[in-house]
Amino acid sequence: MTRASRHRGERLAALIREGIAEALATRVKDPRIGFVTVTRVTVSADVAHATVRVSVMGTEDQKDSSMAGLDHARGFLRTHLARTLELRTAPQLHFVLDRGLENASRIDTILEEIKREEQGP
Repeated sequence: MTRASRHRGERLAALIREGIAEALATRVKDPRIGFVTVTRVTVSADVAHATVRVSVMGTEDQKDSSMAGLDHARGFLRTHLARTLELRTAPQLHFVLDRGLENASRIDTILEEIKREEQGP
């Protein structure tokens, strides 16, 4: 992969991230989709596929429901991106649940518990 194509992929990933976030906030009306944050987008070298990492707040059932809603909205979002980004062909979107924020929160909680135990009663 050349430097120019890598930068093109990075720019496209950033635009896709912004476009999906905007569409989820203003255009997608699926009630299954709860509080979803687009955390990262990576685009394949041939720009045919984009992996969209999302963080979802809520219970496991709410996360599953939001992921199902995102999968259902995949075609709409792809069409929206093609129009707003003026792409001849928008990449196929693949949604993946990003548990990074969830894991960081759990680690913070554990560290706080350890600090309290070390301080004693």
